[in-house]
Amino acid sequence: MTKDTFFRKKATLNAGGKLLDLSSPKVMGIINLTPDSFFAGSRKPSTEEALRQAEKMLNEGADFLDLGAYSSRPGAEDISVQEETDRLLPVVESIVKQFPEAILSIDTFRAKVAEVVVEAGAHIINDISGGQLDADMFATVARLQVPYILMHMRGTPQNMQQQTEYEDVFAEVYDYFANKYYELKQLGVHDVIIDPGFGFAKKREHSYALMNRLQDFNLLQLPILIGISRKKMIYGTLDITAAEALNGTTALNTIALAKGANILRVHDVKEAVEAVKIWERCQ
Repeated sequence: MTKDTFFRKKATLNAGGKLLDLSSPKVMGIINLTPDSFFAGSRKPSTEEALRQAEKMLNEGADFLDLGAYSSRPGAEDISVQEETDRLLPVVESIVKQFPEAILSIDTFRAKVAEVVVEAGAHIINDISGGQLDADMFATVARLQVPYILMHMRGTPQNMQQQTEYEDVFAEVYDYFANKYYELKQLGVHDVIIDPGFGFAKKREHSYALMNRLQDFNLLQLPILIGISRKKMIYGTLDITAAEALNGTTALNTIALAKGANILRVHDVKEAVEAVKIWERCQ
């Protein structure tokens, strides 16, 4: 268990002046403001639908809400900065007004979008590209002084599935995090969370190899976010659909908690909160 390790992983997160204790695992609810995200149940393209989903997730115990307006599923259509902003801004403004205590993470790899949504009241930037798709992202996050979720991916959502060759997937992802974190630290970014990027430029066996060694990422002493909710690594293994993958998601999230995961990014908040409560009773 991670409690027996000989180092101290960063256990707090400053999100808009709210200090979160990550020594107790947290749950992040996914709200996709897109018409084409891979799991149909997560699609909330109108502001009214997104607000209803935000209220439901907060009532179920979500610690964060993660809003995304650019579908990152394999082969997803590219959209403009303007369209992404137009989808996000009214929802961010509405949630900030209606649920002022909610902590909002924004799933974007674009610095201009990050700037606009933080000004509108968002607290965290969740970048699937780790700064690789926008050279201004690291400097922008440093200037905005917001927590940054650093995910591992190769290429773009349009071509990442053609970039899945690794000699040692764990070593390569670990080195990527170490190097990127050094860059961010040099720029003055204080709160960095790492996300191995399950399914992003990775075959199923790569995702399971990373999960099997998840505890070794604790050597970086950074909070770990896990995003495996209803993904192909689950439904493909079980020969079911994404809509049927909740049980497998809960099982794998529980394994991730045992290996040191600090944040579970999920479509199904109630079930994830319950998994955390049961896991904590076993500690």
